[in-house]
Amino acid sequence: IPVPAGKVASTPLAAVEAARGLGGGPWVVKAQVHAGGRGKAGGVKLAKSLEEVRAEAERMLSMKISTYQTGGLALPVNQVLIGEAVDIGEELYLSAVIDRAHRCVTFMGSAAGGVNIEEVAATAPEKIITVRVDNTAGLQPFQARQMGFGMGLNAAQVKQLGKIMAGL
Repeated sequence: IPVPAGKVASTPLAAVEAARGLGGGPWVVKAQVHAGGRGKAGGVKLAKSLEEVRAEAERMLSMKISTYQTGGLALPVNQVLIGEAVDIGEELYLSAVIDRAHRCVTFMGSAAGGVNIEEVAATAPEKIITVRVDNTAGLQPFQARQMGFGMGLNAAQVKQLGKIMAGL
């Protein structure tokens, strides 16, 4: 699955070294906690210099993050991910979940973005496309096309999405 290059760091100095190792900036500094909504809680920041990487890593490593997914708990940030920043043209949502009710893997996708997917599910559930994968047959190409075209992607993007879904 294509992902931007990144390195995990536990100290501000290690974060700067990670950024140096990735090459020229800008970089993104992301708090590594098991919760969605990190960005809104101050846990995802863009850094344009090594000094900004150090400052953001120091700030995040001394904070606790509480989001709608932490159940009222404030989770400590023990590590940050330093990644190469990429231009985001459009935000999409895709997940593969274990669907216990149907006893299979189910893909859920939406062109309505990913940061606020819970809100989309509550207010506009028709914008979420669901594809259940048969355990015996596995993911079929038509299912990837169903997901991609349902999300409004063009043919080339649907082909790329199919590879990503197969990788998941």
